[in-house]
Amino acid sequence: MVTLHDKGTFYVGGAPDFEGRGLDAEEGRKRTVAHGILASHDVGADGKALRLRFDSLISHDITYVGIIQTAKGSGLERFPVPYVMTNCHNSLCAVGGTINADDHAFGLSAARKYGGIFVPPSFAVIHQYAREELAGCGRMILGSDSHTRYGALGTMGVGEGGPEIVKQLLEATYDIAYPRTVLVYLTGAPKRGVGPQDVAIALCGAVYKNGFALNSVLEFAGPGVEGLSMDFRIGVDVMTTETACLSSIWQTDGRVEEYYRVHGRAEDYKRLEPGEGAYYDACVEIDLSAVEPMIALPFHPSEAYTIRELKANLKDILRETERSAEEKFKGKARLDLLGKVRDGRLYVDQGVIAGCSGGMYDNIAEAAAILEGGDIGAGGFGLTVYPPSLPVSMELMDNGVTRRLTAMGAVFKPCFCGPCFGAGDVPANGGLSIRHCTRNFPNREGSKPAEGQLSAVALMDARSIAATARNGGVLTGADEVDYTPPAPVERKYDKSAYERRVYNGFGDPHPEEELKLGPNITEWPSIPALTENLVLELASVLRDPVTTTDELIPSGDTSSYRSNPMKLATFALSRRDPKYVGRAKEIAARAKAEPDARLLEVYGKLGVTDPENTSLGSAIFANRPGDGSAREQAASCQRVLGGAANICYEYATKRYRSNCVNWGMLPFSIDAGTDFPYEPGDYIYVPGIRKAVSEGAREVPARVLSGGSVYNITLKLPELTQKEREIILTGCLMNWYSSSRKSR
Repeated sequence: MVTLHDKGTFYVGGAPDFEGRGLDAEEGRKRTVAHGILASHDVGADGKALRLRFDSLISHDITYVGIIQTAKGSGLERFPVPYVMTNCHNSLCAVGGTINADDHAFGLSAARKYGGIFVPPSFAVIHQYAREELAGCGRMILGSDSHTRYGALGTMGVGEGGPEIVKQLLEATYDIAYPRTVLVYLTGAPKRGVGPQDVAIALCGAVYKNGFALNSVLEFAGPGVEGLSMDFRIGVDVMTTETACLSSIWQTDGRVEEYYRVHGRAEDYKRLEPGEGAYYDACVEIDLSAVEPMIALPFHPSEAYTIRELKANLKDILRETERSAEEKFKGKARLDLLGKVRDGRLYVDQGVIAGCSGGMYDNIAEAAAILEGGDIGAGGFGLTVYPPSLPVSMELMDNGVTRRLTAMGAVFKPCFCGPCFGAGDVPANGGLSIRHCTRNFPNREGSKPAEGQLSAVALMDARSIAATARNGGVLTGADEVDYTPPAPVERKYDKSAYERRVYNGFGDPHPEEELKLGPNITEWPSIPALTENLVLELASVLRDPVTTTDELIPSGDTSSYRSNPMKLATFALSRRDPKYVGRAKEIAARAKAEPDARLLEVYGKLGVTDPENTSLGSAIFANRPGDGSAREQAASCQRVLGGAANICYEYATKRYRSNCVNWGMLPFSIDAGTDFPYEPGDYIYVPGIRKAVSEGAREVPARVLSGGSVYNITLKLPELTQKEREIILTGCLMNWYSSSRKSR
């Protein structure tokens, strides 16, 4: 099904060549599609350390307020490239009274003031709008959402935290070392009942845990591409985020050309394919004909099994998932999956087909075909469908798909991302939901384990979700159901709703207009510069293999407070370490006061000789933090609470490490395998840290005070660019821009 080749690979005669006799690797790198796009957007000089400018930017209503406030505080005058603000993450949330609609009013006022594009609530989810209106072969789009992936349309999408959007708005660059490029070679054709989520789960299962695709560009090519519909390609492509790759790109063909023609943008198509002798750092081969209906069990898309395998080993596999939950939640809440097994069959409670991955036309139409002649039944199982945009909704209605599914008992809801991040269709306590969406991380379904609530999500393709629905909630693969796939229809794109309601002000700013500030929208608090020396007090120590951004700052209802930095910060780590906020606040209060006897005693034991030029800040340790969402709040919430550093073995994603840097937090790491036996309340003294950062030191000596004893350790600061060092020295990105303006 999926075969990995962890070695250099040439592309010869339309196939992988692992020998490459007589071929030059360095020359071959320039023949990849990825290299051509990156090179055309690089404004740097050496072609190795890329300095990229993007063609357009896109954000949603969890992130755009903070981005604009940051950019405004840094001197923003106008949007230099098309910047789209969609309203798909908090459009159905009722938490917080008026604050969601207040943010939408702010977004429209910002679009008018600075010359942006504003998509009203319920019109489109962020990534579908980008596909329909922004993508173009050879383009690059930067989004403040981790699933910014438009590779199937010949567009390289990169998902990053808000500060990277700010840099582009201020006409700075996205700086990154030249990434690895991995060939994803597709052969064969999917069998009936196999959909894009099945391929995506198989891919994630093969490459996530071993880091095979980490921070790489995945380039899809091969004879298997041609037979895939655009919706199928898009469904696989958006899930590449869950491999921890940087971006993705696909070869383009007549189907892509037809997509752009249907969308009224035929001029945005051009043929993209690897050149003869293109060279890749590694290769993934996927035989599409061997892919079976898949399921990703809690709590990650890489927990991949075939549905056939799960059913054959049901109790053993579910018992292992329950053990994982017990370890993760430390007994605060219990996951009982074995209790859902009756007569050897697994009963699930809910099905959801949603958004940028599941809500595509083909998925919903095939789900309707599978349910044809049956229904969902009057039991506990329910099925909800969220189309990704109004044009797709209208197409489903015009072709009768919506009516047929509704008559069978499915419920259609507006274009909304909530089920993917815990703000919609939250299952009952103990519930198991099967979803065709992008993530099934802990709490992404909306439960609150710290309060004794726990439900879980397993990812599946819409086809198998429909088969399960037809079977009354009994887990069923689509290959087990006899059905006739829907006949191909002539695809249409009616953008009349966009033309009437989307505000498109790019190139026409109105600087005289004021931003509309609701009572929850507040400015960022003052962030201090880095002092000569630093004492860190550990406020949280997390020993899970991976800590997601959703654990660092929960999504769902808490996201309603994203426009109020201090209010949102009170939720930091609340579902993982509820004591963190109190500890961080206490440390911050002591940092602002004159050193008391306790702190002076600590300073004495650590050997602090210059307390006047030494500051106190909090820090967290996690084995591998930052998997998942690009939301900058995972870092900014720590920072506004007085956080000064993260310490880890490895950062799970570049985007989280970037968020730490852009908010002025030192991204320390320690060698893998090094014991870190310290606990909250222990102290780490880093003398001369400002000088070390300024001079680009890759290692800094530090001392730890733990249990009354002092230990020497070495902290690492690898791969800091000159700009990153300057940002950390000034305290955060806003401070850096402010100091840059003053120096001009």
